[in-house]
Amino acid sequence: MNRNELVAGVATKAGIPRNQAEKVLDALGDVVTEAVHKGDKVSLTGLLSIERVMRAPRTGRNPQTGEPLSIPAAYSVRLSCGSRLKAAARGDLRTVS
Repeated sequence: MNRNELVAGVATKAGIPRNQAEKVLDALGDVVTEAVHKGDKVSLTGLLSIERVMRAPRTGRNPQTGEPLSIPAAYSVRLSCGSRLKAAARGDLRTVS
């Protein structure tokens, strides 16, 4: 599903015009991005949770030479699936609705 299909699906499910659905998705993206930037955890119960995590520094290897190199600590994003999303992935449609 691409962005246009998602906008159309949200508009249909919510019974709103397509341009309003697009504004809602844009606003959702902005709010989630700002929350993750601040270090807050975003949780949509049953669907997913998103949080910023710190990856520890580690030693890697240059794939061409095999020489070890230092990879510094960095922030990353962790996504966790909620129960409804897991049920949909299993094909259990009774618990998805």
